[in-house]
Amino acid sequence: MTLAALLLAGCNVGSQQGYEPEQPIAYSHAVHAGQRQIDCLYCHFGAERSRHAGVPPAQVCMNCHSQVKRDSPEVQKIEAAVDSGTPIAWTRVHRFPDFAYFDHSRHVAVAGIQCQSCHGPVETMTRVRQVGSMSMGFCVDCHRKSGQPVTGLAPSAPSTDCTACHF
Repeated sequence: MTLAALLLAGCNVGSQQGYEPEQPIAYSHAVHAGQRQIDCLYCHFGAERSRHAGVPPAQVCMNCHSQVKRDSPEVQKIEAAVDSGTPIAWTRVHRFPDFAYFDHSRHVAVAGIQCQSCHGPVETMTRVRQVGSMSMGFCVDCHRKSGQPVTGLAPSAPSTDCTACHF
């Protein structure tokens, strides 16, 4: 009985559904991903290539903002970070517990899953918040519902084997 309670409690470790931290620079995904329709992968290029999607280096922002809205106080903060070589101290919004393995590239590049499936309608968010619980149940439900082989590079059904994420 105690073991079952611990396992159920562990299903929600790290879940911060609704978490919407203030960031050091006011960055609107509603403007960039929504109005401007900039693809998530332009900035979060790691999502296709590695385990981590990552926050883009400030220089990625300056690819456009060296020419666009340079007089914005928020863009000036980014430019100052680039000029000084100081990384921007973004506050992480989505976090998996250390005992769970998650690989963005496997989901994005191999399975073809859209970012919004886990992160919600980011293109409508002025400030990013955690929409899904990111709990074990959240992931397992998606894997079970899918049941169909993925259509990416290596077709296979999504695993529900515990060792796929916990090893």
